[in-house]
Amino acid sequence: MTNQFLFLFLILLTAAVLAVPLAQKIGLGSILGYLIAGAVIGPSGVKLFSNVSGLMHFSEFGVVFLLFVIGLELKPARLWVMRKAVFGLGGVQAIIGTLLFSGVAMMMGADFQLSLVIGFTLSLSSTAFALQYLGERNQLTTDYGRSAFAILLFQDVAVIPMLAVLPVLFVGLTAGSSAPPWVGIVVVGAILLLGRRITRPIFRMIAASRSREVFTAITLLMVLGVAALMQAVGLSMALGSFIVGVLLSDSEYRHELETDIEPFKGLLLGLFFMSVGMMMNTGLILENPLQVLGYLSAYMLLKFAALFISARLFKHSRESSRHLSFAIIQGSEFAFVIINLLLQGRVLPQQTGDILILTISLSMALTPLLGIIDEKFFCKRFASPAKPFDDIPDENPEVIIAGLGRFGQIFSRVLRIKDIQFTALEQDPEQVETLRRFGSKVYYGDASRVDLLEKAGAAKARYFVLAIDDVESSVKTAQVVRHAYPHLKIFARARNRSHAFRLRDLGVQSIQRETFWSGVKLTKELLVDWGEDPNSVNQMMDIFVKHDLEMLEGQYELQHDQNEMITYSKKAAQQLVELMKEDRKIIKDLPIAQGTLPKT
Repeated sequence: MTNQFLFLFLILLTAAVLAVPLAQKIGLGSILGYLIAGAVIGPSGVKLFSNVSGLMHFSEFGVVFLLFVIGLELKPARLWVMRKAVFGLGGVQAIIGTLLFSGVAMMMGADFQLSLVIGFTLSLSSTAFALQYLGERNQLTTDYGRSAFAILLFQDVAVIPMLAVLPVLFVGLTAGSSAPPWVGIVVVGAILLLGRRITRPIFRMIAASRSREVFTAITLLMVLGVAALMQAVGLSMALGSFIVGVLLSDSEYRHELETDIEPFKGLLLGLFFMSVGMMMNTGLILENPLQVLGYLSAYMLLKFAALFISARLFKHSRESSRHLSFAIIQGSEFAFVIINLLLQGRVLPQQTGDILILTISLSMALTPLLGIIDEKFFCKRFASPAKPFDDIPDENPEVIIAGLGRFGQIFSRVLRIKDIQFTALEQDPEQVETLRRFGSKVYYGDASRVDLLEKAGAAKARYFVLAIDDVESSVKTAQVVRHAYPHLKIFARARNRSHAFRLRDLGVQSIQRETFWSGVKLTKELLVDWGEDPNSVNQMMDIFVKHDLEMLEGQYELQHDQNEMITYSKKAAQQLVELMKEDRKIIKDLPIAQGTLPKT
């Protein structure tokens, strides 16, 4: 028995190790990798596993830990700040989606109760999948990315009462417990009332022992203990773990708890998706591909409609609504949990469950492809007409600022105080609207266009502040300004060393790396707080600054010879260490203090 278990465990690990990196490499993501691996080794594949239900019971602990982490991150204060997006947009989407899918389920013969559960289940999107998808494309900070997060957060919260009410709706699902419903209500109430008072002292006591493994053990014990208690009274294990997470969300140990749980959550959640893959009846695709295609198309069209309508109701543009809909059009991991519960309780026919699981899995597989179609086809075909640049008046400015982000705004505020006339150009229309709401005077325009610079008075100005964040746009603008207006002295922001080198190649001399001085200042504060003498710290950091600026000059001269540049940088770093060890009087006589750092 032990050998058989070890063999099966090795098969699971091998399948995951092979499938997940491959899926990530071709852009499908880790979740699809687990699903594919499960489908290959499961009953519909090479049949290495037959007892999928037993594996599913064990792997559902991945969802238990996922809900615990969601609960940890769900601070009530944060939820209140996002209440309009979460409960407004998220709630409307859930209602529209549930109504659409419930209506279809009733038309296909399901009773009212089951139709509502199926409708709600199909309206859910995958938090794990969608956040990974949006994060990889740097879209989480966009308007539709934030709205997608709000919808997912509402769905995660809404899953909890659904899991709690399922045993009440379908008595067959409580076969594992003979406790009456009121017992579950009492248990949940007791945990909510007493949980925080009990957990805080326990964690303080364990933390005082400074034993990391015991801290991890008590975390696992608490999560699994409450989950087991919930199951014993006929409620969902996931409900218990979520409650524990919320109770600990404002604890001083929240981050450590999340770090300890993360490896277990990741591994068990991967195992959960593999078991779902094993449950996929891929034979349905071969038996009746047109039927599967019909179900999948109908599901994704209705899901898109629910998301698109919800976003439009909350004043999203057509483009933003479309991006949001394509990003979270897939089904949810929680849908697998609910469908599996319905199948175990014999509430849902096996054939219907197979179709739903296959449809949701395929919707996940198609999400990256739909994202590509959205970017390559819809964005070009249905792109909103570009907003025309502002008509920029020549106000005889002394200074022209290109880019009014967090860096350029510092210049504008100080110049305004000193009554120095300037004209600010910004090529992000959303940033322009935001700044104008706060009273800033800024024009929407591209500073790399000579015609706009001419209208803005560049021919008569004295200085040009290059504060554009994007490296390529910054370099392009510097080229245009140096060629068309060589009299302008450019003060430039550089993202990093290589950006600074490119600007130097164009003849720009006054360059500052955007995080350099803030990093120096914060380092000083840390060392002083550590207990170092402030005067010694200032002197040491002065040496560091001189050394870094000198090293930058040396690296600039060697930038086209990587081997020489690496050798030089290593020697310079070693010299800095030696300098820091020297006496203060000796430092003044060393080459670095006189700006003669050797380059070989």
